[in-house]
Amino acid sequence: MLVGPAKALFMDEISTGLDSSTTSQIVRFMRQMVHIMDVTMIISLLQPAPETYDLFDDIILLSEGKIVYQGPHENVLEFFEYLGFKCPERKGIADFLQEVTSQKDREQYWFKLDEPYRYISVPEFVDYFNNYHIGQKLSDELHFPYDQSKAHPAALVKEKYGISRWELFKAWFAREWLLMKRNSFLYIFKTTQITIMSLIAMTVFFRTEMKHGRIEDGRKYYGALFFSLINVMFNGMAELAMTVLRLPVFYKQRDFLFYPAWAFGLPIWILRIPLSLMESGIWIILTYYTIGFAPAASRFFCQLLAFFSIHQMALSLFRFIAAIGRTQVVASSLGTFTLLLVFVLGGFIIAKDDIEPWMIWGYYVSPMMYGQNPIAINEFLDKRWSAPNLDPRIPEPTVGRFLDYRYWICVAALFGFSLLFNLCFIVALTFLNPLGDSKSVIVDDKTTAEL
Repeated sequence: MLVGPAKALFMDEISTGLDSSTTSQIVRFMRQMVHIMDVTMIISLLQPAPETYDLFDDIILLSEGKIVYQGPHENVLEFFEYLGFKCPERKGIADFLQEVTSQKDREQYWFKLDEPYRYISVPEFVDYFNNYHIGQKLSDELHFPYDQSKAHPAALVKEKYGISRWELFKAWFAREWLLMKRNSFLYIFKTTQITIMSLIAMTVFFRTEMKHGRIEDGRKYYGALFFSLINVMFNGMAELAMTVLRLPVFYKQRDFLFYPAWAFGLPIWILRIPLSLMESGIWIILTYYTIGFAPAASRFFCQLLAFFSIHQMALSLFRFIAAIGRTQVVASSLGTFTLLLVFVLGGFIIAKDDIEPWMIWGYYVSPMMYGQNPIAINEFLDKRWSAPNLDPRIPEPTVGRFLDYRYWICVAALFGFSLLFNLCFIVALTFLNPLGDSKSVIVDDKTTAEL
């Protein structure tokens, strides 16, 4: 709390469970913080020790819900002497203030022996204070609005955050880069994992066993493409667990107005782009020509672009699911269920023509469909898969037609999904709160026995 952006702190009974020496040390530190950093603090204490009381600049004395005195602590005895009550020399000032406002203990402090003691109620104390010179000065200050031109430029907050949007972005970009370097083992492990899986893929679908030209051969190539698609998508699932682990700290910092949600989400999105390109490149470089896909260089780079867009979509999807789930159990369940829907409705496990008409919309909104179509188009529109139509019943040069522009439509759709999921991720971070109470609860043996 003390290192946050708050310039006014209100504390209640901070001495509970502390001895007088510890309380005095804490209050002394807070006094230095107030004087050096120009912070305002209001601390409620019940009968503090004399050394603690002397550390305060001003005091507010409350009785029966009313302010009996508010002003410098060195003038409080003067005010009560003005009313006829005097603190004994050996009496602590805090104890005196506690008892002088009490109906039972007040009479013993009456020192005007030439006048009979008269009971003074709390409302009368308030009236006397308002007529006292300190109370009148306070009232005069409140009657006139403060001249803002005399205030320090940083005294009044004019913006929600302390720095500009560009400075926020640069600060949290540097922060995210630092966190990535600290978690470098995880990214090295992910890169090693996809490298090993690509080596397995190139040995399972080795080019010497991959013929081409027939429908049966096309099925094997389609299986290799689908296997590649699954590995690239599942490689992005690690983003879900990483995001969920960071959410508790994010929610606390967001609620304390350290930064907005976009400053947290945008650097993550940008810094994952090189990693996504590297992991997609490793997969394509190790598997493309060893499996025996279309040999043209243009198709090599088109497949790299397709896998890069698929990986970006998968990362943003799992980040969004993590922001929606907010806990490891809920997010993992949502992620598994989403993958199930995406795979079933993608058009490979269940063909498009076999999907029920009332569920066909799921096919068109499934990112999986937009992922497998461009890699299939890129491969099977190569010249080596071209075969003339020998059926005279079909007046076309080929049995079917699938044009190149659909590749670019699918790639654009994947980047659109990535943009949509990242925007939804930022919106979820902005408006959703953590599930349950984020405060930790310590249960001791006594509480356990009572339960």
